[in-house]
Parts: sequence; C-alpha cells; structure tokens
Amino acid sequence: MATVQSDDTGASQAGSAGTVTERFRTVRDTLLTHRLDIDAARRDFAWPEFEHFNFASDWFDPMAEGNDDPALWIIEGDGSEQSWSFDQLRRRSNQVAALLRRAGVRRGSRVMVMLGNRVELWETMLAGIRLGAVLLPTTVQLGPKDLEDRAVRGEADFVVAAADDAAKFDDVDHPVVRVVIDAPASGPGEGAVAYADAAVESEDFEADGPTRADELLLLYFTSGTTSKAKMVAHTHVSYPVGHLSTMYWMGLEPGDRHLNIASPGWAKHAWSNFFTPWIAGACVVICNYTRFDAAELMGVMERVGITSFCAPPTVWRMLIQADLGTLRTPPQKALGAGEPLNPEVIAIVEREWGVSIRDGFGQTETTLQIGNPPGAQVKPGSMGIAMPGFDPVLIDPATGEETAEGEICLRMDPRPLGLTTGYWGDEARTAEAFIDGVYHTGDVATKDADGVYTYVGRADDVFKASDYRLSPFELESVLIEHEAVAEAAVVPSPEPLRLAVPKAYVVLRGGFEATAETAEDILRFCRENLAPYKRIRRIEFSDLPKTISGKIRRVELRARERELHGEAGGVPSTGAVVGSGGAGAAGTAGAPGTSAADGGDPAGEGAGVREWADTDFPSLKR
Repeated sequence: MATVQSDDTGASQAGSAGTVTERFRTVRDTLLTHRLDIDAARRDFAWPEFEHFNFASDWFDPMAEGNDDPALWIIEGDGSEQSWSFDQLRRRSNQVAALLRRAGVRRGSRVMVMLGNRVELWETMLAGIRLGAVLLPTTVQLGPKDLEDRAVRGEADFVVAAADDAAKFDDVDHPVVRVVIDAPASGPGEGAVAYADAAVESEDFEADGPTRADELLLLYFTSGTTSKAKMVAHTHVSYPVGHLSTMYWMGLEPGDRHLNIASPGWAKHAWSNFFTPWIAGACVVICNYTRFDAAELMGVMERVGITSFCAPPTVWRMLIQADLGTLRTPPQKALGAGEPLNPEVIAIVEREWGVSIRDGFGQTETTLQIGNPPGAQVKPGSMGIAMPGFDPVLIDPATGEETAEGEICLRMDPRPLGLTTGYWGDEARTAEAFIDGVYHTGDVATKDADGVYTYVGRADDVFKASDYRLSPFELESVLIEHEAVAEAAVVPSPEPLRLAVPKAYVVLRGGFEATAETAEDILRFCRENLAPYKRIRRIEFSDLPKTISGKIRRVELRARERELHGEAGGVPSTGAVVGSGGAGAAGTAGAPGTSAADGGDPAGEGAGVREWADTDFPSLKR
C-alpha cells in the first residue's frame, strides 16, 4: 500500500477534527446529501482548509484499497475492452511512481504527460501526484514545434509518451528524459526509460514527505481561442479539491458509470475523466474511436449501462441526427460542456430521452462556477445558477459597477478554492485577471431576478451592429434550428453604414449543397425568427477554424472578414470575391464604401469566397 502522507488535524481548520481523508469525505458527503437541494448545499457547504493534501494518497488510496469496483473502463474502436478496479489502479500507480522516482523524478520535477486515452495515462497522473511532481498534460496531436514551445516555457524535465510520440522529441531543442510506452524490443533508446519496467517495482510506495496544499501540481495550456496559449497553474487543492463544485453540478454519485467525450491534454479531460468521477467514487468510461458513429456510441452506452454522459455541443449535434430512440435506457445525467448548447438540441434530447441536458460554466482557470444541478428547474438556454463555494458577480467593463449583464467575475472574499493561482511566468496577465479585487473570466452573461445566468459570449466575441449589442451565441442558436445547418459561427462583418453586420459561417448537414438557394432559405429563416436588428446579413458555407481542443476560433473569422471587407467595411482585399455565390474576380474592390456584397459586380471566372448577402435576393428585400 501507499503511505498516507497527510494527517492534518483540526488545528488547520477551526472546529474540524479527523484526518484529511475524513474531513474531505465529510464535505463531499454534504454535497451528496443535498444533491437535489441547491439552497441547502450552498448553506451548508464550505471549502475545506488543508495545510497538506495529496489526492492520490489522501483520497484515492483510502477509497481504493481492497475496492474491486471498476474505476476505469476503456472500450476501443475495434470492440475490444478492458476495465481496472480501484485497487488495481492504486497498486499499478504505486509501481509507476517507483519507476519514475528511479528515473529521477523528484518533488517539483516537471513531467509532460503526452498520452491518449489508455490506462497508462491514469496511472501516470496518480503516480505524478504521489511524487509531488508538476504535471503538464499535453495532447498527442502536437508536433515538434508546439512541443518545443511547451517544453521550454513549461521547463519540462521528463515526458511520458508512447514510442511514436516520444520520437517527436528528436526534433525538440530542449532536453527531456523520455519514459517510453510500447518501447521496441531493442529498448527505449539512449537515456530513455521503458515504462514496462514498472511491472517489477513494488506495489507499495512511500512518499518523501507530506504534500503542501499550495504546492504547484498542474500547468495547463489553454486552447488559445484569441491569443497564444497561456499556462494556467493549479495546486494540489485548486483542482483535486476544487472539483467538488463540478461533482455537485454533474450530480455524480458512488457507483455511477460516467462517459465523457474529451481529449486528453485539456482541462475538461481532468475535470470529467479524472478528478470529478473519482471524488464521487464513480467509474470513468472511455470510448475510443477514429470516426464518430452515433449508433455505435449509443450501443456501447446501452451495453455498459452508462448512467451519466457529458459531451461538447458538436457531439450532441451529431447525436440528434441519429435515432436517439435506439437507446432504451438513456443516462439520467446528461451534461453539455465546452461551449453553450443550443436550446433546439436540448429540446430534442428531452423529447427522446426524457432528460434535460444541463449546461454549466467553468474554465481551465476554475472548476465549475455556474451550472444547472440535478433537481433544478432548467430555464431553456441558461447555464444555471451559482455553485456551492462560488460567488459570481456581473461587472460592467465600462463602469466597473455591478449589472444585470456584464463580465462574469468571481468575488474573492472568501476566495473560491477551485481557482487558478495565476498564469505561470506571466505576472502582468495574472494581475490583469485579478484586478479590482475580483477574478475576471473574460466571459459575458446576463442574470435574471431568480439568479439564473445565461451566456452571452466571450467579451471579445460580442459585437455591435447599428449600435445594437449582439451575442453570437444567440444568433447561432437560431441558425442551428434550420434543417440544413450542422454548425454555425457568427462574427461581425465590416459595413460602412452600420459599422458591422452579422455574418454566419455555416457547416451544412449531409444532403444539402452550398448553393444560392440554400443561402436564401437560411437567410429567410433567420429573417423570420430574429428581430430586424439581429438578422444575419451575410452567409458563407465553410468549415470552421477550431482550436486543437475543438473550440471555434472566431478571432480567425473576424480577421478574415476584415480582409474581405476592409476595416471600414468598404474595401475588400485584392482578389476577394463576395456576393452572389462568390464565383469570379472581385468586382468593385477599389471603390470606397462598396463591395460585391454591397451591390458590386460579382460576375467573373475562377475560385472565390462563397459569400451571399441578403441584398443578393429580391425576395429578402421586401
């Protein structure tokens, strides 16, 4: 067994007694007891105060020792599968911790964890936590250039990776010790360590001492929707204990089988595939696939008995295109995360499965701040109410005053435990995020009289058109209701009179073609379902640029619009072709205040931008 490191008593928390494990369990059980009563949960909940805490030895091990219930269940795309009990993972991660220590990993060592959804990922995470190492979760999709940036800025000492991914570091100009999984028979390479050697290590592990609660544990690289990825720092309590709020939102209970669709290397994977389920004592279920198949996924859910399911909007939108009725026993806990989910999708799932998809709001920098917990009445389109332990406030960026619509900020008195300590190596950005005594999320929302929050958008995504403030998410929610639209992103398109007009980039569903007729039909649909000042004025059929974690990079689309239509909206870039389907060379690109979409000549030959404007269609001018 592993030695439990911490034995804090009530001295570190007034009025409490018992070990760290007992105190953590008491707080967790308070939330489980009140899982259907948010008012009681907020009344009785307080963040535990720990001087020392180690998630592996102080929580996972006491729960896992002798526990043969499944903790991790992985189903591969070829139909093969394997599961591991809590006790198996406890013993295996002890062996991996011993291997890493023998390789030179010490408390504070920086370890890049570059693994897909395979058991070694969970073993390595637990092992690194035991050792007091600083973990840098890294997606396997990165190439040498991005890996070098992360290794250098993150000051990486080690990397744990499969052989093919470890080989990428041949072209990385930063020295790291490689711990190689699936190493060839000839060995892992000079200076490298074979992960398989962990099998001969002892299943008992003793740490070098207690882990301070405020020690650095995780450095997460954000997905960079508007800027270069930041390094978000988390301690041994901000994520491992902070995700108590996430557990409450999800409604997870001991024995649940929780399936979450997320890629390793990103914060959501740690949220839903590591900390939160194991705080609750639930089983993490993984479905690996090379190509998404809704029918196959639902078949797995039926066979495995999934009780809780969380997925990003893209997956939910693909699911509703299949026959949801084929899943005879749908999960009773359905969650959306990553970006807001459109009300139309929520309505279809509720009709077919009899369960409401519950949205929530959090960031890489935080655990779940705002959400729709089990038992709460979900208002369509809302992201919910404040979670226990969080005190959000909406601030008007112009005045700094509290308002009913503004930037989501977190009050810091008391400071919520599930909050980053800052951006590693960037004091200026950290200071900016915590200015004026609150934490600034950079996201905008509204709050009604019942304390229910509705997402508006990123502060840098909201835009003005004809002096009206418009939320891309609100317009996208209408677009997605059209039968031809699979995905959509709305950005401001420069226009001389209105400053900007809403333009939709649309991904079509199968069976629909990118024609003038389709564009006209979608624009007419928007005209019928949006107020005049909100109407989509331009449309283009195109794939959406996304971050590696799947978030839409609207910043690229906004930049593209400036190239097409000019900063003032009247001078497109040379060669840009807009309006009337976009076939041909630019018409009046040199004329100030006009573009093809504003009535210029769209005729010509050759490839161009496939954009239509509402002014292209006489039926929409009435």
